[in-house]
Amino acid sequence: MNPRHREAGNAAVELAPVALVLIIFLALAITAGRIITARNAIADAAREAARQASIARTPSQAQAGALTSARAVLAADHLDCVPRVRVDTAGFAIPPGQPAQVTVQVTCQVRLPALIPGIPASRALTASFTSPLDLYRAR
Repeated sequence: MNPRHREAGNAAVELAPVALVLIIFLALAITAGRIITARNAIADAAREAARQASIARTPSQAQAGALTSARAVLAADHLDCVPRVRVDTAGFAIPPGQPAQVTVQVTCQVRLPALIPGIPASRALTASFTSPLDLYRAR
């Protein structure tokens, strides 16, 4: 038997493990990219929500403004999740004219592409941001 005929088809067998590793690497890169994009969108939502809360006149207005703002930013970034927005309104107890701050924490359960078995289908991502309260909020 000719040696050339004996090795026919071996290239495909040798390439299979390399292709598998490349496919796994690609799937991990896609998942990591999705997490990074979602984390950035949630950080943007927290920053904008804190800004909206900081210009509110009351704690209830701060909560409502933060929630509305966070939802709008996440929708604009095409992130399909229901945000949980927590607003620390303790700064509203400080009299107007004195420095105070409001902190907003946004948490979202982000769905991930199910490309590799064993990687969770979703992940909770959280971001927070602190913004100074408007010194003249009561005027």
